[in-house]
Amino acid sequence: MPSLSIATVSAARRIERRDWERLAPDGHPFLNADFFSLMEQHETAGPACGWHADHRVATNPDGAVVGLVPTYIKSNSHGDFVRDWSWAAAYQQLGKTYYPKLLSGVPHTPASGPRFLVAPGADSDQVRRCLIEHIKASVAESDYSSWHVGLPTDAEVELLRSHGLLVSHDVQFHWRDHGYGDFDGYLAAFPSAKRRKVMAERRRVGENGLTIEVRHGNEIAPEEWPALYQLYATTFDKYGNYAAFSAACFADLAAAFGRRMVIFIARQQGAPVAISLCFRSNDTLYGRYWGTSGNFHSLHFELCFYQGIAYCLREGLKTFEPGAGGEHKVARGFEPTIVRSCHWIEDARMRHLIGQFLERNRLAVMAYAEEAAMHLPFTLPR
Repeated sequence: MPSLSIATVSAARRIERRDWERLAPDGHPFLNADFFSLMEQHETAGPACGWHADHRVATNPDGAVVGLVPTYIKSNSHGDFVRDWSWAAAYQQLGKTYYPKLLSGVPHTPASGPRFLVAPGADSDQVRRCLIEHIKASVAESDYSSWHVGLPTDAEVELLRSHGLLVSHDVQFHWRDHGYGDFDGYLAAFPSAKRRKVMAERRRVGENGLTIEVRHGNEIAPEEWPALYQLYATTFDKYGNYAAFSAACFADLAAAFGRRMVIFIARQQGAPVAISLCFRSNDTLYGRYWGTSGNFHSLHFELCFYQGIAYCLREGLKTFEPGAGGEHKVARGFEPTIVRSCHWIEDARMRHLIGQFLERNRLAVMAYAEEAAMHLPFTLPR
């Protein structure tokens, strides 16, 4: 087989747009040149936040790019969703150094998807195998503790497992369209008592004097973003969390993404009082950021769940992933869904110990998902 050359690239914008477009999935809201470039440009995924771009690019003997793994050197675990804070603490207790580590994934985005982007017509097995072995070798050469692949596809999980990476399990809650037709059809699948509860929650929003509008990124003027951003930032501050995005980043993402960005805005007497910001692909809506300036009964459910479901049903999207965590989503019809990440731990002893922990945790996660599914407001189709 012809040999491949693999290089590291320190910024997404240094990878040709035509290569991103050739390798990335069609219509994906995150795996594209604009998303990574803007995240890095605005320091949302930059050195100030502990993200140092270290993307891995494979080229064939003709110099054509045939593979790409978006990768970062991380000096913390904020925004990568691999759930390894306790591992870092264990390293520290044992007098070992956990950071820096390598992460292949999408910054601040707990959405599963391909992490090894391969050009059409290339030998995908060879490209992925070379990239995996290259990155594993670079962990040892650069004295990183580990390499993590956040939320890859099922096929990539099995490939990475075959190369010695450990696999962790987590639960997210996803909505799926089982042929409901519209929102009333969706509610018809609920028992009457639970249906009435959802209808009451939606009614309370109107009784609070709130109106909801749905807009896309290309429908929001740049001068509107500071007020919308403030809703997001204030909510993060309220709970002591770090607001990674800026108003300028949101505005630039909106301009670049157009209808791929979906914003649900609640207004009171014309003024915005809450926002739920989502992205979409050809078949999936991804809920990402929520913020509000007040305490409005049931508004979170309306803006973050019900409006998204209604949008999916109108637009023909089959899945709604509202983000990480939140078992309160089950009662509103979001199904417990197992997601996985993969981990190469360079230290053999730590790899063994973490592997034991992950196996115990796998059993607990699977049991939790099964228990949560029993509390769905409808019976899942077989």
